[in-house]
Formats: sequence, C-alpha cells, structure tokens
Amino acid sequence: MPHPPIHVAVALIENARGEFLLARRPEHVHQGGLWEFPGGKVEPGEDIRVALDRELHEELGITAKHARPLLRVRHDYPDKSVLLDVWRVTAIHGTPHGREGQPVIWVAPGELRNYQFPQANASIVAAALLPSVYLITGEPEAGTAEFLQRLERAVSAGVRLVQLRAKSLDAARYRVLAQDALHVCRAYGAQLMLNSEPQLAAELNADGVHLSGARLATLHERPLPRAQWVAASVHSLDQLRQAQLIGVDFVVASPVLPTRSHPGAVPLGWGGLRVLTESAVVPVFALGGMTAEHVSRAYEHGAQGVAVVSAIWNADDIAARVREFARIQV
Repeated sequence: MPHPPIHVAVALIENARGEFLLARRPEHVHQGGLWEFPGGKVEPGEDIRVALDRELHEELGITAKHARPLLRVRHDYPDKSVLLDVWRVTAIHGTPHGREGQPVIWVAPGELRNYQFPQANASIVAAALLPSVYLITGEPEAGTAEFLQRLERAVSAGVRLVQLRAKSLDAARYRVLAQDALHVCRAYGAQLMLNSEPQLAAELNADGVHLSGARLATLHERPLPRAQWVAASVHSLDQLRQAQLIGVDFVVASPVLPTRSHPGAVPLGWGGLRVLTESAVVPVFALGGMTAEHVSRAYEHGAQGVAVVSAIWNADDIAARVREFARIQV
C-alpha cells in the first residue's frame, strides 16, 4: 500500500520590488542542491498557517504578516510523494536569513526560470509568474482600430496577461490581428496568448497558446516548448485531467457563475470551482460572471485569480475598471 504524501507548507514570498525569496536545499537531503520556495513539513494535526509561520521562523527568522492560500500541488517522486500547501506571502515580519546555514536570495520574476527547482515546484513557479487577472478580449466587431485601442487602454493601465479570442475572424485576418496585438502588448510589458492553432503561436513567437476544449481533446502531448505558456479551458474534471496529462501551465475553469453570453451553460458554482482547484496541480483561473468583487472569493476557493471578458473589455472606462481589479489585495 502506498504511503500517504508528506504534507509541506510552502511560502511564495514576494517583496515590494516584486522579487521572490528562494532557498537552496542542502546537498545531503532529498532533491539536494536545488533551489526551492521556503517551507517545511506540517506536523500531524497542525494548522497549516501555524505550520507555515513555524517553518518560516525556524528556517528564516521571519513570520508571515499577510498570507493567503495559493494552490495545492500533489507530486509523486520515485521514492516519495509530497503534498505542497502553497501560500502567497506579500508582507513579513523580520529580515529573512538562512538560520540553518542555507543560502537565501531574492530573485526577479524574469530570472526564476534560470534556477533549478525540484519537479514539484514547477507549478509554484508558474503561479509566481502569472498575474491574478487574465483578460480575454471581445470580438473585433467595431473594427481593428477600435479593438487595438481598447487593448492598449487595458495593457497601459496594468493588465499583464491577455488572450486574443476572435472567433469571428478567418485564419488570415486573425494572424494579422495577432501580429498587431503582439506589438501593442509588448510595448507595455504584457503577455499575449493566442486562442488559435498552436503552430501560429510558435510562428509568431507569441507568449503562449490558449487551447479551447475542442483543441485540447485532440492533443496527446504539450504543443509548445516550456519557454511559451500553454493554457486550456476546462469545464469538468475529465477536461482538467486531459489538460494536466499534456502538461499545460494553467487552466481556466468556466462558467463559475451564470453569464449572459452563455445563457444555456450550467454554472459550476463556487463549490464546483473548489472541486476543480482541489484536483488541479496547476494554477486555475475562474471565468464566468467575474467582477473585481469576486477576486477575493476566487482566492478563497483555491484559484490563482479571475479571467474576465466583459467586466474590463466592455467597460466605458477600461483603465478605471483595471484599477478596480488592481486594488484587490493579492
């Protein structure tokens, strides 16, 4: 009979400069010599937040001032299994230092992929690099110029991850719009996901591809290298399993709440979202009826954040709406 996984409380600690704290594992322990996000074993019967503070104090001489659950990752190594209970920590008491002699460093987000982590930490790296708001564009019904103006207003106000969804366009027109949208996003440091065939994302060197449920069902392996994001839309546990089987980086679960755009779709509800996040080993965005007021609730149900369309894209003042989302505590 397999042994139960080792339960570990893990802290994704972010400072005011947006850097993340890493510690290096001693050479003689499991996965020795690799870098990791700080944390340690949860004792039997111990509250996870209590375990997090205890481990941070023992290892780094700090406690978490502001922390929230981020994701749970189950990973099976050949010799053991772990369950990582990951918390996002945005404020701490004390100055972190290696109380057990371990090196500790602050690393900028863009440098995280240059470090070697245990395999179980891959989803934590993804969560660190992903924002809490994923903007999905509306259709370019009023023309390309107006579409690109809306996109620029969103990314200039702070949106950092966008999915170009334009199902009304044929392949040739979608390619042209994607090239223009990439230019706009990169001018403001935002990333663009193409809702298209993966080959187009590779050809245009987009930041990634977002797979519809139909495209996901046709794939048996990851369609892009790790340097680009691969995401997928999921509406059930079966689709989530398929997405994780091919190695996606994150998923969008929908619809969480009823939406006017899909009146016949049966919503997952918050309980259904929780079922998916509990089974996921990758970050999950909640989509469907999401507003700024729902961000905190999405966090409470295990989500990375929210994916939105009309709440930002159709707003009269897009920049003001983006600021509403940005005011939510992360």
